[in-house]
Amino acid sequence: MRRRIQGLHEADQTAMAKVRDGLLLVRIERAHHRWDSRKPFYLLRFSILEPKELTGHSVAGRLYCTPRALWKLNWFLRDFGYDAELLGQDEIDDKNLVGLRGVVKISHVVVNGTSLLNLDGFAPAGQWERLSSALPASAAHSEVTP
Repeated sequence: MRRRIQGLHEADQTAMAKVRDGLLLVRIERAHHRWDSRKPFYLLRFSILEPKELTGHSVAGRLYCTPRALWKLNWFLRDFGYDAELLGQDEIDDKNLVGLRGVVKISHVVVNGTSLLNLDGFAPAGQWERLSSALPASAAHSEVTP
């Protein structure tokens, strides 16, 4: 029996090593809310649009929905251009997230032997040129100062 498992080839750690810490212009490919009694979160899969050498790769990360983390979720939604009316009503529609574009600052961390991707910051997609050109070429993926 043959099965197709979407994203299996992306699980290769050598492919993930190509995506260094820093700024990426991305598009949301998938968004799923995961309920956990202590830490509900959104699991997001981003398709990388820029920098060009990473176009076609994807990264996945979590945004938590706990009361202490709502500021970050709100920041993400605003900068990625989520529907202001739905946001004003405290509603998130997973389908409305797919296709949104923006800039994300990522970093990698290892916790208990598991490599995790942190979503450290966000900006509207329109700021990509300014943010990416403000960094020296050697630092374009390593350190960002707002």
